[in-house]
Amino acid sequence: MGPDSVIQIGSEAVKMVLLISLPMLAVALVVGIAISLFQALTQIQEMTLTFVPKIIAVFGAMIIAAPWMTERMITFTRDIFNMIPTLTN
Repeated sequence: MGPDSVIQIGSEAVKMVLLISLPMLAVALVVGIAISLFQALTQIQEMTLTFVPKIIAVFGAMIIAAPWMTERMITFTRDIFNMIPTLTN
């Protein structure tokens, strides 16, 4: 197992982490911008107003994206397990 294969596996793992976290991050970004815009328009500066809706939205996105995330993780793990015989040479 050479350094280039370790770098390839590591970069694929980082890409997988970014891809799996993307739905939750995108939802948090959209909800955060919407809440900030609402606060700017109404001049309500309450900290819980930004925190609670984001948590609820991210949790909902996690529930909705869970089957897709699980399928991606299983596929990645299966690919890593299938690569094991070729890495020991």
